[in-house]
Amino acid sequence: MPDVAIGRLAIYLRAMEALDLGAAGRKYISSKELGELAAVPPAQVRKDLALFGEFGKQGVGYDAVNLLRELRQILNCDRPIKVGLAGAGELGTALVRHNVNRWRQTKSYPFLMAAAFDVDPAKVGTTLADVTPVYHAQDIPDRARSLGLEIGIIAVPPNAAQRVADLMAEGGIRSILNFAPARIAVPSGVRIVHADVSLELVRLAYYLRE
Repeated sequence: MPDVAIGRLAIYLRAMEALDLGAAGRKYISSKELGELAAVPPAQVRKDLALFGEFGKQGVGYDAVNLLRELRQILNCDRPIKVGLAGAGELGTALVRHNVNRWRQTKSYPFLMAAAFDVDPAKVGTTLADVTPVYHAQDIPDRARSLGLEIGIIAVPPNAAQRVADLMAEGGIRSILNFAPARIAVPSGVRIVHADVSLELVRLAYYLRE
């Protein structure tokens, strides 16, 4: 499945969840409405959803509740997913707190920050956001297996990023979100997404010329 299509499905899911369907009493939503919410052309919405089956009725639209349920199932977000974060510095701590707050406030939010890892003795043994224990980074493989971590987040300095990714892969983590400004090699079967904030700032700086 094209990764760009998966990305748009995630946007559709966020748009649908923002509607608060139960409170609105909404039964149907058209591809035009969903496209406007997601900033995607209606034809692209229909094309993306058609990749996974027939969800809508011509002239009526999509059953809103069913579409929301299907999107969660397609994206594997209809169940709790345990996440482990490496790097309990300012960025890592902020990411944990943000996700824990989402978990507490949004019943359908699937991502549970089950563990954090660091090499600083002052941080190991503490707890972030009152729920996420901090373990030593060398324990990533064992803790990943014992806790059932499925997604890893890397928020460590660039020179440590590859080693952390290796430990996560060793522990069976199959999806990694990397915030370190470093290119990382991962084994076959492990998916990595890079979120390089500084690189995006440089790209945006170009448009200041206009």
